[in-house]
Amino acid sequence: MSPIFSLGIIIAYFFLLLLVSFATSKKGESTTNFFLANRASPWYVVAFGMIGTTLSGITFVSIPGMVEKTGFTYLQMVLGYALGYLVIGLFLLPLYYRLQLVSIYTYLEQRLGFWSYKTGSAFFLLSRTMSAALRLYLVAGVLQLAVFGPLGIPFAGTVGIAIAFIWVYTFRGGMKTIIWTDTLQTLAMLVCLGLSIWVVAQEMHLSLPALGPAITGSAYAQVWVWDPKAPNFILKQLLAGAFITISMTGLDQDMMQKNLSCRNLPEAQKNMFWFTVILVLVNVLFLGLGALLYLYAAEQGIALPAKGDDVFPALALQHFPAVAALAFILGITAITYASADSALTSLTTAFCVDFLAFEKRPEAQRVKYRHWVHLGFSLLLLAVILLFRLYNDESIIATLFTLVGYTYGPLLGMYSFGLLTKRRVRDGVVPALGVLSPVLTYILSQNSAEWFWGYQFGFEVLLLNGLLMFLGLWLFSTRK
Repeated sequence: MSPIFSLGIIIAYFFLLLLVSFATSKKGESTTNFFLANRASPWYVVAFGMIGTTLSGITFVSIPGMVEKTGFTYLQMVLGYALGYLVIGLFLLPLYYRLQLVSIYTYLEQRLGFWSYKTGSAFFLLSRTMSAALRLYLVAGVLQLAVFGPLGIPFAGTVGIAIAFIWVYTFRGGMKTIIWTDTLQTLAMLVCLGLSIWVVAQEMHLSLPALGPAITGSAYAQVWVWDPKAPNFILKQLLAGAFITISMTGLDQDMMQKNLSCRNLPEAQKNMFWFTVILVLVNVLFLGLGALLYLYAAEQGIALPAKGDDVFPALALQHFPAVAALAFILGITAITYASADSALTSLTTAFCVDFLAFEKRPEAQRVKYRHWVHLGFSLLLLAVILLFRLYNDESIIATLFTLVGYTYGPLLGMYSFGLLTKRRVRDGVVPALGVLSPVLTYILSQNSAEWFWGYQFGFEVLLLNGLLMFLGLWLFSTRK
């Protein structure tokens, strides 16, 4: 498959996204439409489109790649996700709808105070900028290798083209456009996933009915781990999935903004339920694909890369027919852009609402400011990605992912304090507490083996971070 042909497919795909953007924004611009799609999004469209937003290009290659070492035990984490989404649907969504929020961090101002509000939103802006840039960076590397590099386009040009596409099809329609483009991109990702499974089955001369027994009968089909000392012990995985979901979805403007675009609370809750069901099924398909990839490699005697994340790309681009390579490139592009475009919209929303006091400005000024903020975050993403490329160190990337996770701890602590207590906090100290709790968490996690009789922190750093923030708020609070 030539790079020219691959580029043509990608251009055709983005042209389709532009058509969707034009159709959803042809009635004119407004901040209500950009931020919350006029609160008129069909719940079933939101539920389907959120799959692409929740997953990412990293997930697209990581889930199949982890099967060799951990089997299907990742499903324990996925079931934990389902528990977290249940908490979001039953407790957080009613709160957000009752307060009629645009930015979910407005709740912190109403409950804790001005500086708590700014601290929460600032942590989101930092975390989402870093995570969106990381996802785009890793996928831009794949596109550079398979498409743009052979055409003589430098990496900076590849990233610039990618971000320019996102900016073009989101700057007018915002969330209303995102709801429908995410649906299209989720569909594209699922088609590519199904096509990849079909290609592997054809290469292994397996009929579709025979796939299930081939996977379940393999050494990769283990799901449950009952050993309390194991790092993927079922209880630990369930708790990890639940609290990660509550923190990184329920307290995240990017994910909640789509839910708030539904017509009412019952539809938003219905969306959350069906989204959870679909998400579990999609993860099962990714794990099944991973098992098939390893079975195929063993059957053909193919030496696989040492890193699990490289297995799917290597087989798709080097060993499978051209249709599989095309499916991989289009699938990873679709799933990454479904995550990145909504991130750009939510970053614009949070900054405009939380830091530019949009509720006090006339509509014409809102539109003007929103355009500049939207462009500014696009350029910021470009700059951050190029910095990643400059250092190009996998240990730095891993560290940055860890730091992104740390930024949700203060949000978890603040929301827990606001919902579970009736105490009044000294609002002025909250920014300092927001910085102190991740720092203390990092120190404790780095020295836990020495200080706590060999115990090493895993996902618990999120809980520890939130707990330290909660305790700090309690110490600097009084009875209401």
